Parts: sequence; structure tokens; C-alpha cells
Amino acid sequence: MSKGTYTLLIALDEPTTIEFGALGERDLAAGWYAYTGSAFGTGGFSRVERHRELAAGERDARHWHVDYLLGHPVSRIAEVVKTVGESVECEVSQELGDVDGCESVGGLGASDCDCDSHLRFSEERDVLERAVQESHESASR
Repeated sequence: MSKGTYTLLIALDEPTTIEFGALGERDLAAGWYAYTGSAFGTGGFSRVERHRELAAGERDARHWHVDYLLGHPVSRIAEVVKTVGESVECEVSQELGDVDGCESVGGLGASDCDCDSHLRFSEERDVLERAVQESHESASR
């Protein structure tokens, strides 16, 4: 079973307010979001399939912050970027935070590390998509 780090590229088609469990409500702008997570548990990258099922409405249980975003009807997973065998979740997320045009969505997806967030936002898909690809490539070198 394959394990590693992944980033979900998520489209939010219209601005919306999402309840993120105990973190409360957040107003999110329409645009593109990148959530970086790790898949080193017993299921490895099957976690990504679980995220896809939740986004498709085939699953209801929300375990992670990103699940609240994925479970909202105006969001969809557009792409998944993986780095196999490497634990580079924080490195990728931090590098994304340094990209012009990418903003941190504070406090989300980083409850088990010292990062400010593992969820990033950009109005432009191409900016975020390129940054995600480059961050995974540089973190795995």
C-alpha cells in the first residue's frame, strides 16, 4: 500500500460560510484551495479516496478540517498531487504560504503541528496549481 503526502486542489464555486466543527464558522471566498495532508496511516493514500467519496456525497463522517469544506455542495476536488514515500506535509504547506497570490486560511488542517495552516487559498487556479506542483517537487528533493 502506497503512503506519502498529498495536496488536494479544491474549487469553491461561490463564496460561502462553512462550519468547521469546534473551530466555528469561516467565510470563504470563491476560488481555489489547496489542502496538504499526510497519508502514512494504515490505509495510506486510500485517505484521498475517502476525501473524494465525501466530496461526492457518498460519505458523511467528518474527521478532519478539510472534510467540512469537501462536504459542502459548492466545493469539488479538481486535482490531487502526491509525493510517494515522503513525509513533506509541513514543507509543502509552508512553501505554498510563501507564494505570491496564495493566502493562508489560518488554523485549518494543522492541529497536529506548528504550522499556521495546511489550507491555502488563491483566486487563480493556475497560480495555485503551479505552486502545488513546484512545492511537491522541491520538498521531495
